[in-house]
Amino acid sequence: MINLDDTDRNILRALADDATLSAGEIGRRLGLSQSASWRRIKRLQDSDVLSGQRLDLDLQKLGFGVTVFLGIKLATKGRVSLDDFERAVIAIPEVQTVQHVLGLYDYRLRVVARDISDFERILRRRVMTLPGVGNVEANVLLSEERLIGPIG
Repeated sequence: MINLDDTDRNILRALADDATLSAGEIGRRLGLSQSASWRRIKRLQDSDVLSGQRLDLDLQKLGFGVTVFLGIKLATKGRVSLDDFERAVIAIPEVQTVQHVLGLYDYRLRVVARDISDFERILRRRVMTLPGVGNVEANVLLSEERLIGPIG
C-alpha cells in the first residue's frame, strides 16, 4: 500500500472526474507547478495506483438502450473448465464485464443490447449456448450513478 497525502488524493479525484487532464492543468487547479504535478502523477502510475485511462461511452447515443446484469450458475463445474467458459463469454461483443463471484451465482455479466428483443437474441443465441451454462437470472438496469470509489 502506498502512502497518499491530501495532494495525491486531490490529484486522483481530478483524474477520476476527467482522465484527460494534463499535469499542467492539474497543477493549476491544485496550486502546484507542472513538474511537481507530473512527478506526483508519475509516482502514482509507477506504484500502480493509476493504471491507464478509462473511456466512458454514452451507450444510449451509440444505440444500446438496454443494459442487463446476468447471474450465471454453471451446471457442470467438473466437466467444463472455468477457463473455457471465460474464453467463450469474453468473445461475445455485447458482454462488457465478466465477474467471477462467490455466492448464488458463479459469474455476473454486464450485457448491453439495442432493445429487449436484441437482448433476447443475445441471451438465446450466445449466452445460453456457452459451455456449462445452467441457471441464468437477468436484472435490467433502470438507472445508474457513477461513483469514483474511496480515495482514502
